[in-house]
Amino acid sequence: MGGPGRLGEFLRARRAQVRPADVGLAARGPRRRVPGLRREELALLAGVSASYYTRLEQGQSRGASPAVLDAIATALRLDPNERDHLRRLAEEKPRRATRPRPEKVTAATRELLRLMGGVPALVQGRRTDVLAWNPLGHALLAGHLDPTSPDRAADRPNTARLVFLDPHVRELYADWPRKARALVAHLRLAVGRHPDDAPLAALIGELSVRSPEFAAIWADHRIRACDAAAYELRHPLVGPVTLTQQSLDVTGSPEQTLIVFTAPAGSPSHHALELLAREVPQDTAWWDRGQPDRSAGEAEARPRGAGIAQPGR
Repeated sequence: MGGPGRLGEFLRARRAQVRPADVGLAARGPRRRVPGLRREELALLAGVSASYYTRLEQGQSRGASPAVLDAIATALRLDPNERDHLRRLAEEKPRRATRPRPEKVTAATRELLRLMGGVPALVQGRRTDVLAWNPLGHALLAGHLDPTSPDRAADRPNTARLVFLDPHVRELYADWPRKARALVAHLRLAVGRHPDDAPLAALIGELSVRSPEFAAIWADHRIRACDAAAYELRHPLVGPVTLTQQSLDVTGSPEQTLIVFTAPAGSPSHHALELLAREVPQDTAWWDRGQPDRSAGEAEARPRGAGIAQPGR
């Protein structure tokens, strides 16, 4: 996950997605093998020499100034999230991979989930691991899974794995390709922020091998934060339902995101959620207990040098 190589991959992928006509350039010279911009065309648009841009793309030049990066970002028509990602890649230095401790949900966040009983909600970690969900969130997204699995770091569901590898979740999304692209764009953002995260790199490698669709979307180098989006779900119990998914930062846990699903009051989708809530098993002792993540607690209590905790699958 080294910086120069990833910077070049990002620049090449985004350059290939900008056609000359998009930026007011007439197609000139020999017939193009690909529809995107040539290096010299992008350099011209950015106001830098073609040789300098080539070195930057090949990882042979470091320390590009903010002004140069902004000019390249403008030429590539990058949005704010993509501009930030470009800056991080350009500043990134090779670092040793690390294996962070398993993520935990605080008691305050669990209490918030409990109070949101009528709204499907979950807490997701930096690698899209499901760290906790309330009963309605579990019933909406993954009723076929063990509801207690988020309480065990080794067994936690992972949203990316579910979307790409679980047929039940794949069938849930009416527009699965759109959901898949949004998730990969979110993972791109996470990798840019945490280039030394070994479990995150392992997740990307696993999905690239096991899912050709993931590998193809990953090569596109799209970057997008998952803030709010409407999705149509085909739920096996209540049928079609259109919900707005919102992602909110968890105060005090900057790597965690609270994800909630809502529908306008009185709408058919809102009534479907109410019906689903009645279908949730009455025995939700697994949730009321609010058991802490024993494996994470043990990892923190283990003396230094006693071994490395296994990452969530």
